[in-house]
Amino acid sequence: MAYVDDPKLQEEFFEVKLERKKILAAYVKEHLGIEVDVNTIFDCQSKRLHAYKRQLMNIFHIMYLYLRMKQDPNYRITPTTYFFSAKAAPGYALAKEIIKLIVKVANRINGDPQVSQYMKVVFIPNYSVSIAELLINAADVSEQISTAGKEASGTGNMKYMMNGALTLGTLDGANVEIVDCVGFENAKIFGLKVEDIECIRRENSYDVWRIYHSNPKLRMVIDSLRNCTWSENPNEFQLIFNDLMLHKDEFFVLADFDAYLMAHADVSAWYADKPAWARAMLVNIAKSGYFSSDRTIREYAKEIWGLDEIKFTRQERLEAGCTVDDEEDAA
Repeated sequence: MAYVDDPKLQEEFFEVKLERKKILAAYVKEHLGIEVDVNTIFDCQSKRLHAYKRQLMNIFHIMYLYLRMKQDPNYRITPTTYFFSAKAAPGYALAKEIIKLIVKVANRINGDPQVSQYMKVVFIPNYSVSIAELLINAADVSEQISTAGKEASGTGNMKYMMNGALTLGTLDGANVEIVDCVGFENAKIFGLKVEDIECIRRENSYDVWRIYHSNPKLRMVIDSLRNCTWSENPNEFQLIFNDLMLHKDEFFVLADFDAYLMAHADVSAWYADKPAWARAMLVNIAKSGYFSSDRTIREYAKEIWGLDEIKFTRQERLEAGCTVDDEEDAA
């Protein structure tokens, strides 16, 4: 923390980050045949594919940006490469359809010369530790956007934090502790909180069709699922449409969509200020020590298992291999 404002250290950190981006870009080129610009923002979401983790909201945002850029030649974004990596359970049809949508959108965007200079989309299949080793340390932005109240903890966000990626996420899982460590000024938190969602459910006040009709940005994206924008088959993404519009969007993708768009706009503006961005990344690295497993187990032992209160008898200490006079070892 003593060095987060040091311009020399900031520059050295950017050099290391660029080196890791080049390694990831080389892997993507070799295995997927996609060329990515290492000078773009690397925005990453890597985790199990599940509706509550809301990879769907991420790809909806990308779809919106593409459609808007096609409509308005004057609208352009900070050049960004969006990385996804995930696995879907064998019988999880919705998750598989979301992967299909991501890949179809990627193919369209990456093959469009008008837009691909500003954005690329990469889905790295068969997510594994080996892929994580390439992806996490190249990331600028860590997408942690699960529906508030659904993520028990998760550790991917901690690994991204340790490698200097800024958390863009909801107040869910370990994001809560990350923000406690780094402050809201060194992460980007958006969207409904647990208490908001509980209130909506209690009042049964969530109306997806009202949101659809009142939000032209979102309506454009949802309509594109069925108007052959991404597939020649208008029914190819019917499961996704049904889950949102007929099954009442259980994980509040529609409700958080506008806030998510604004959060991304803020992150892009932040990225343009290189010293501020470097400082925030270095703060995240410096504060990541909180997530040490030693600290975690020590707290579990004390607060949950009550082990600090256990007194061992002389015989128990002997059986544990401790000398009876060595009270520190016995403890």
